[in-house]
Amino acid sequence: MLLFTKLLLAHLIGDFILQPNKWVSDKEKKKEKSMYLYIHTALHLLLMLLFVAEADFIVYGILLAVSHGIIDLLKLKFQKKKTKRIWFSIDQLLHLIMIFIIVLTYNNTSIDFQNIDNRIWILITGIVLLTKPTSIIIKNIISIWTPESKNKEDNSLQNAGNYIGILERLFVFCFIITNHFEAIGFLLAAKSIFRFGDLKEAKDRKLTEYVLIGTLLSFGIAILAGLLVEFGTQISFY
Repeated sequence: MLLFTKLLLAHLIGDFILQPNKWVSDKEKKKEKSMYLYIHTALHLLLMLLFVAEADFIVYGILLAVSHGIIDLLKLKFQKKKTKRIWFSIDQLLHLIMIFIIVLTYNNTSIDFQNIDNRIWILITGIVLLTKPTSIIIKNIISIWTPESKNKEDNSLQNAGNYIGILERLFVFCFIITNHFEAIGFLLAAKSIFRFGDLKEAKDRKLTEYVLIGTLLSFGIAILAGLLVEFGTQISFY
């Protein structure tokens, strides 16, 4: 489980945090001719080797990195503009399957999850998951319902919605792992007062439903991540 956590953290950082939009656009345009495809693959290998830090894992790390590059290339080859959302899901699922296979085949020692170092790895992975990776996942899920903006003048701060979503998920996550579940209700109520007041004035039902779905997904993922981290830090494997 600790190995899976480390590899998952490496995947989240490599695929979401350290992959600029410039890389993604270049890969979609040039596919296997894009140098960023190979830089991205090498970055994943570097992160995995850095996090696992075991000489015996090098061969497995190379295999996992190569499989990551191949999966990315397949997605780039077959995805179309209308199927990007589907291929994003397939791509991430295949990456998780490969990580799981590597974990099963790698002869690792047993893990005691009561060890403080192991709990820190799980905690960091949960936090990273709830930042940019979850924002991209939610955006991908609700993209089919994106409403057209009737107001051409947008006075909101740049990327404010994205940062608000990240902050609210981190708050919910902290409330879960510190056993303050009641605070989640206050946070949701506070957001409802400020956010849905503006939506009521806009009188746009589709936009209201769109924001509501995104909010519930954001809170739901944060709650699930918090419960999983809380569970993972309490169990032991001998």
